[in-house]
Amino acid sequence: MVHGLPPNFWAWWQLAPESSIPLLLLAYLFFTLSKANPISRRDQSCFYLGLLSVVLVVNTPIGTHAPTLFWCHMIQHMVLMMISGPLLVLGSVAHFKPKNSLFEYLTNPWISWAIYAALMMGIHFTTLHAIVMKNLWIHNFIEVPAYVIVAYLFYYNLLDKKTPQSRISPAISVFSLFFMMVPETLTGFFIYVAPKSLYENMFEINDQRLGGSLMWSGSMIIDTGWLAFAVFHWIKSEERKSIAVDAEIAAENRK
Repeated sequence: MVHGLPPNFWAWWQLAPESSIPLLLLAYLFFTLSKANPISRRDQSCFYLGLLSVVLVVNTPIGTHAPTLFWCHMIQHMVLMMISGPLLVLGSVAHFKPKNSLFEYLTNPWISWAIYAALMMGIHFTTLHAIVMKNLWIHNFIEVPAYVIVAYLFYYNLLDKKTPQSRISPAISVFSLFFMMVPETLTGFFIYVAPKSLYENMFEINDQRLGGSLMWSGSMIIDTGWLAFAVFHWIKSEERKSIAVDAEIAAENRK
């Protein structure tokens, strides 16, 4: 990968105001909220790291070359959907609880899973990718925000561990995250093994294979981390239930 970098690869940075301005606005709103309400350092760290991760794949050479180098596009894709979205959820889920029927519908685990998988596979296995790459305004103003928003909706309930009455059980969180590994890894696998260009020869075949291998292996590594996180909270929830049952039994015995 390093030997195939274009000349002055690391010199190509961009302001990307279509992303930078919303990120600055979100940072300001969250900072204002943290001053008015107690927000833990952990939540603040997760939220700001989520914003920073977007900057790292949009404003840096990774983002600048995403339209022309497929492996850069795939790194951007993975970070936005598998790191930025979850981190923003972990930082804000305890403080952002909209009572909006549309939001509740879109964060339904089954609906958000389907949207997440459809976006990922639809972009990479249909003519949508060629359309996006030929019209960079779609990539900048629609595709990049869509990756973050859809990921936020998908992870919103799966990583919601701050609310005593969580909308879904920890077990469902684990299974949903596990089954999301299937379309993610298969997307990378089929891109990697494709014998020819899938995108109208926009990218060299070795570039396409590198992007596919990054998606294939990278998604498994990242997903394993979030899966371990969900399993940990599942175990903790079962421990709390056991303690509560023991307390009830002890209270009954004292009567």
